[in-house]
Amino acid sequence: MARTVSRRAMLGAGLLTLAGVGGAGGYGVGLFLTEEPSLAGTAAPLAVGSTPGTTPTPTPTPPPRKVTYDDSPALDVDDLRYKSQTFDVKSVVKSRVSVRIPSGWSLTQPDPPKTGRFTDPTGKRWIRIEAGFTIKRPPVTSMQARIAELNRLPANQMLHLISQRVDARYATIAYTYVPPPEQSPEGVLRYVIVRWVADDSGNCAVEMSSTGLPQDKDALLDVLDHAADSVERRDTPLSG
Repeated sequence: MARTVSRRAMLGAGLLTLAGVGGAGGYGVGLFLTEEPSLAGTAAPLAVGSTPGTTPTPTPTPPPRKVTYDDSPALDVDDLRYKSQTFDVKSVVKSRVSVRIPSGWSLTQPDPPKTGRFTDPTGKRWIRIEAGFTIKRPPVTSMQARIAELNRLPANQMLHLISQRVDARYATIAYTYVPPPEQSPEGVLRYVIVRWVADDSGNCAVEMSSTGLPQDKDALLDVLDHAADSVERRDTPLSG
């Protein structure tokens, strides 16, 4: 059984109108299982050598990093052409995801394939889509969990939350940050929009994040809108 989630985000009053990560359908298979989407945070561990009931030794805060701005030409909305793509992800259940993605963006997946990532030819922009997890909480709860997770990032990742929005079917945040040194030694500032989309149950089914450079923000929103408008999730058991 398939459920389609679809809604177009809008721009208004100078603020990004954002939706949430999500997907659709098949939630009966995994409703009572426990695997969470990747946004779920974890409790911070005690400092090394600390004992419960004592005050841990403070961890030194790394100094702020110098931010680098990639001045590449912005991704142009008018240059984007979309086509349907289908891929499978596996977590609690196997989800077949169908979605519209810009033509020429290539698919890569980790092992195990819990997500699908489509990257533009320059390698500077991509959209990541996650499904296969238990559908059991509304988009706003997923958004709040992600914000809590982001607030635990080290200071040298220079997180700046730009906007957050919740409506009937979506929750969305936009932020900038600098990836950790092992991912980006040069400290290039990234722009990210994360969207959680509810299915017919009102709970989040697919998580999407559109990532690029700050000057790409209009195009990144367009990519995310097309994906959220078109996404379908069909679930089967892992053994199927």
